[in-house]
Amino acid sequence: MIDDIKKDAEGRMKKSLESLQTNFHKIRTGRAHPSILDAVMVEYYGSDVPLNQVANVNVEDARTLAVTPWERTMVQKIEKAIMTSDLGLNPATAGTVIRVPMPPLTEETRRNYIKQARAEAENARVAVRNVRRDANSDLKSLLKDKEITEDDERRGEEEVQKLTDKYVSEIDKLLETKEHDLMQV
Repeated sequence: MIDDIKKDAEGRMKKSLESLQTNFHKIRTGRAHPSILDAVMVEYYGSDVPLNQVANVNVEDARTLAVTPWERTMVQKIEKAIMTSDLGLNPATAGTVIRVPMPPLTEETRRNYIKQARAEAENARVAVRNVRRDANSDLKSLLKDKEITEDDERRGEEEVQKLTDKYVSEIDKLLETKEHDLMQV
């Protein structure tokens, strides 16, 4: 029983960490990276689909992305979708290739991105703590139903706390790495 609760808690904490990594990929640094455009949705035959399902996104150089649509008719729609996204990017079309230059980050935008990254990290920490709370309440209900002893409950809570500490420290490491990336000029 305790192992099941612990495995469930660890799986949910791991998902919180993966979600944080995904959110960090959306925060752009000064360098070009294809995952920056992951959140861009393009209108494709009446429905919105992610950009990477209608085009190939490559890094042309350190500050430029090259987007190559699979269909010639999609060039204008993709260009419009990138412009209207909240990423602050201005694509330039050359035939069938859309080049997306990454503007250099100002000090102010870097600070705003760091604030955003810290907020995302705090949300992930809260999610991990919520998982800990749920696991501890499951242990308490097992104790209440007399399925485990008090010693088992205490041991289970300690193991869940160790998991929590492990994932919170991983979140802190990810945040530190992202802040370092954002502050590099």
